Amino acid sequence: MRKYLPFAFYFLFYVAQAAYMPYLVLYFQSLQFNGPQIGILTSLSPLLMMVGMPLWTGLADATHRHRLIMSIGILVAIGVGLLMPHSTTFLPVLLLVIVFSLFGAPVSSFADTATMTMLGERKELYGRLRLGGTFGWGIASLVFGTLIEQNGLRLAFYLFAAGNFLVLLISQGLTYSRNISGSSILSGARRLLTSRRYVIFLLMALVSGIGLSSANYYLFPYMAELNATKSAMGLAQTIATISELPVLLVSPRLLKRLKPHGMLVLGMAFTVLRLLLYAAIRTPQAVLVSQLMNGLTYALIWVAGVSYADQSAPPGMSASAQGLFGATIFGIGAAIGSFTGSLLLEALGGRGMFGVMGLFMLLSLGVLLGMEKMPGINGRAR
Repeated sequence: MRKYLPFAFYFLFYVAQAAYMPYLVLYFQSLQFNGPQIGILTSLSPLLMMVGMPLWTGLADATHRHRLIMSIGILVAIGVGLLMPHSTTFLPVLLLVIVFSLFGAPVSSFADTATMTMLGERKELYGRLRLGGTFGWGIASLVFGTLIEQNGLRLAFYLFAAGNFLVLLISQGLTYSRNISGSSILSGARRLLTSRRYVIFLLMALVSGIGLSSANYYLFPYMAELNATKSAMGLAQTIATISELPVLLVSPRLLKRLKPHGMLVLGMAFTVLRLLLYAAIRTPQAVLVSQLMNGLTYALIWVAGVSYADQSAPPGMSASAQGLFGATIFGIGAAIGSFTGSLLLEALGGRGMFGVMGLFMLLSLGVLLGMEKMPGINGRAR
C-alpha cells in the first residue's frame, strides 16, 4: 500500500489547488483591484517561488529535513486559506501572497522527489502515479465550480484550507533519500548550473512557464469576456484534466521512445497551438473543445521536466534539481507570463493576449532549438 501514497498525495494536493487557483484572478477582480495590482499579485507569487523553491529544497537536501520543511509549507497554506476571505484590501492580500509564495513553494517539488525515491528503478512510472493529481483536479473542478457559483468566491479559500489539511496528513508517509554531504551539494549545484545542456533545459522550462501561466491565470477571465458561467468554467477545467489521463497512462512509453527532451519539445509545440486556438475562438463552447489539448501541453511538459531534472541531478540532490526546475517554470516563467498577461489582457482583451503569447512562445521555441544545434551542445537527456 505504501507505493500508492504518492498517488493519494497528488490526488489531495490537486483537489486543494483546484479549489482556489482558477478563481484567484476573479477574486481579485471582485475586490475591485485594477490591472496593475492584479499583475503585481499574480507575478509576485511566482517570483517569490523562484526564491523559495531552491532555498527550501536545497536546505532539505543538506539537513535531511524534507518532511519537516514540507509540513511547514502546508501549514502556511492552510493559514493563508483561512485568512484570505477576510482580507479585502490590497496590502493584506499582498502580505498573504508573499508568505504563501515563500513558504508554500516547495511542496510539489518535495512530492516529486519522494515519488522518484519511492519508485526506485521504476521511475518511468512517475506519470501513472501523477494520475492521482489529474483525478483530483478534474473531480474537484467539476464539484467546486458549482459550489463556488452558489456560495461565492470566498468559499474557494476555505476549500483550499480543508484540502491542505488532508494533504498534511498523507504527506507524513512519504520517504526521501539521504546520502549527501554539504560539500557535495555545492559541487553538485555548480555542476548543474555550468552544464549548457541543463541551462537550455531550464530556458525551455522558462518559456513553457510563460505560456502555461497565461492559460492558468487568464482563461477564466477570458471565458468571462465570452459570458461563460462559473459552472462552465469548472467544466472547462474538468475537460482539461480528463485530457491528461491518456497522456499520463502512456507516459512510460513516451519517455522510452522520445526521451524527456523530445517530450518537452513536443509539449511546447502543442502549447503554441493551444494558445493560438484560444486567440481564434469566439464562444465558451469552443473553449471547452480546446481544453482537450491540455494533456498534450501541461502533462507532457511536466512529466518531461520532472524526469529530466531527476536524471540530471547529482547523487542526493534530487530535491534541489526538482526545486530548480519548479522555480524556473512556476517561478520566473510564471511571473513573466502572469504579469505580462495582465497588461495584455487589459490592453488587448483575452484574444489579443493569447495571440501574443502564442507567437512569443513559437519564436522562443525556434530560437532554443537553434541553440541546441550549436557546436558542443547536446540537447538530449542521458
